[in-house]
Amino acid sequence: MRVCVAAATAAFVLSSSAFASIRITEVMSSSNGLGAPTPDWIEVTNYGASAVDLTGWRMDDGSFNFAASVAFGGITSIGAGESVIFIESAAGAGIASFRTFWGGIGSLQVGFYSGSGVGFSSGGDGACLFDASNAILSQVSFGAATSGSSFFYAWDALGAIDPSYNGVVSTVGTIGTQVGFTSTGDTGSLGTAIGVPAPGAIAVLGLVGLAGRRRR
Repeated sequence: MRVCVAAATAAFVLSSSAFASIRITEVMSSSNGLGAPTPDWIEVTNYGASAVDLTGWRMDDGSFNFAASVAFGGITSIGAGESVIFIESAAGAGIASFRTFWGGIGSLQVGFYSGSGVGFSSGGDGACLFDASNAILSQVSFGAATSGSSFFYAWDALGAIDPSYNGVVSTVGTIGTQVGFTSTGDTGSLGTAIGVPAPGAIAVLGLVGLAGRRRR
């Protein structure tokens, strides 16, 4: 019975906190490409169990100010467990060269944002996501950049930052489950994130909990 209760509790925690849980999981603030062909960018991950519509979503840098935020473009939704990239690029003109620069990112969705005052400072800054209701969904802060390396982040099942992976500087190799690689001088781990539930994990836990209740 204890196993069943634990499974049901785990299912509840995952389904209630991970559902549509959007987090910033990587930020590049100092590219060796110096903005051409690869600019500042952020990685956004859906830790939830279903796709999330991005209509009306916006971002800002370290001021975390909706009034100063700019709109996202080029990506309409993020699937369950998916990580996507948004680059600083007017109308998405730099997406093709960004893909060429990094190579090997395959079908990874790449969107864009642009506007006055949203460039990341290599001396320290932050990034913030707003949904269509102007609510802050996720924000991170980071210090001075290591040129050519991104910062990455991880989150726990309750949506809190994991202190073990809070603004870690990307290196080639594996840190946790995050695999960093280098492309033309920049190091990052585009398209992957730490702690994302495996496909179907939430549904399986839910079924385990139901089976336990039926046996009682």
